[in-house]
Amino acid sequence: MAVLLFSGWLAAAAALSPQRGGAAVRIVSPEDGSYVSGATLIRAAVQPPGAPVMHVAFFADGKLVCQVQRQPFECHWDAGPGVTAHSLRVVATLATGERLVRNATTKGVAFAETVDVAAVQLSVAVLDGHRFVKGLKREDFRVWEDGEPQALSSFAAEDIPLELIAAIDISSSMRDAIPHVRAAVKQFLTALRPADQVTLVGFNQSLYTVARPSVDLATRLAAVDRLAAWGTTSLYDVIVQSLDLLGNQQGRRALVVFTDGEDQGSVSTLDIAEQRAQASDATLYLVGQGRGTELLGLKHILERLARTSGGRAFTTDKPEKLKEAFAEIVQELSSQYLLSYTPSHDIRDGKWHKLKVEVRGYDVRTRDGYRYNTPGK
Repeated sequence: MAVLLFSGWLAAAAALSPQRGGAAVRIVSPEDGSYVSGATLIRAAVQPPGAPVMHVAFFADGKLVCQVQRQPFECHWDAGPGVTAHSLRVVATLATGERLVRNATTKGVAFAETVDVAAVQLSVAVLDGHRFVKGLKREDFRVWEDGEPQALSSFAAEDIPLELIAAIDISSSMRDAIPHVRAAVKQFLTALRPADQVTLVGFNQSLYTVARPSVDLATRLAAVDRLAAWGTTSLYDVIVQSLDLLGNQQGRRALVVFTDGEDQGSVSTLDIAEQRAQASDATLYLVGQGRGTELLGLKHILERLARTSGGRAFTTDKPEKLKEAFAEIVQELSSQYLLSYTPSHDIRDGKWHKLKVEVRGYDVRTRDGYRYNTPGK
């Protein structure tokens, strides 16, 4: 009821707010009807561009988040860990005293909430040959765990929040490929939605956070230009550490790792990396390039890790082909469905639970199963 009353008040305020003389304010992102979670950047634009703006105030769920006096008109806001509905309001005050108002409402995903049993989340890609299938409904999906049918507790099909880590190999062997890598990564980051929460990391024998989700796209792209190659490769460690950074909150999560060589110095093993992937809701996309494509063992490792998470592995010996691989990843990320169900047992029992998802007439790609350990193990 409180949300409905607040929304009604916002609508009334918008109706009463003057936007004469052609001046107007709009919310660029997040878009009305989209999904948000975690660190979110609210962007606004005032038209015409030369309008004399004194300040722009940003409100979320009735509370003032921040006030900006000059362009860019944007505000960092924490939408919280869950995917819930929020009411956003932007008020631009002109030098004439005129107030321009615009509202937007984000959507929520109704996950089952229980005290003792957690929900299992599945990011699912549905394909008709090589074409991703959109527009499916909840009733089109069938889910089994260990051979037992499961009733979906939530379903989302479009504009689902995405938290993503892009991990770029910056070991010494990458020196010649770095220019192509920069170009491909920048194209990949630009193709993602403004609402997607993206962390950019570089890795060699260590992991370095290059750009956090709170920075804008221009800052993120500038950080890519600063990537330099040195050190050795610790592939397994970066997978484990990145999945730990992603966590297990509600919403979609994905890890994109680019590398050109086998692991040379990880503390973690392949088995540990695979077990961590099995205990995560995140989808892994692994891209092998250059000399790495000549190593049959590396190909198998990438495919093994990607398969267990429902993701994909790509290999190419031509740096200029990297853009195609990243474009395919973006296409899949924009076409995924998010399903959730609550099993009858505690999912943290440490056992392997086999999953199966079917959509009649189509191929489905999702993770094979999951294994969550009990706390402290």
